[in-house]
Amino acid sequence: MILDKGRPQVMIFSDGACSGNPGPGGWGTILQFTDPAGRLHEKELSGGEPHTTNNRMELTGVISGLEALVTPCAVTLTTDSRYVVDSITKRWVYAWQKKGWIKSDKKPALNVDLWERLLPLLEKHQVTFVWVKGHAGHPENERCDRLAVAQRDRHAH
Repeated sequence: MILDKGRPQVMIFSDGACSGNPGPGGWGTILQFTDPAGRLHEKELSGGEPHTTNNRMELTGVISGLEALVTPCAVTLTTDSRYVVDSITKRWVYAWQKKGWIKSDKKPALNVDLWERLLPLLEKHQVTFVWVKGHAGHPENERCDRLAVAQRDRHAH
């Protein structure tokens, strides 16, 4: 995808963590933007819940990063979540939505509340998804994992 030169270009990195599935979970997100003078700006976001799933935390991290953008941006969004990347890039989520949030196996789609928050953000921003292998040394992915794990541990009983 060619990025729109008229939009600010932002990199978002996101990860989720959960102990048990469901169980306490956390998410971590890093936003990066290079200003016209070439200076890198970063913002870290994180949060968690005491009773959640890993996929909910992965989605929440992505949503939180996109919701933090105040103007339409060209976004490169990097995550280790196949669930998030494949659901969007293979267009599964759009088929679920079209069928009233029913999957091809006739079972209800999960996390509909989060998908309904994410889809309008994908219309607002020009988002390119990039999948990276988790725990494989990708610096920002590792940072996001540390943020997510800290939040998961904070929300554990």
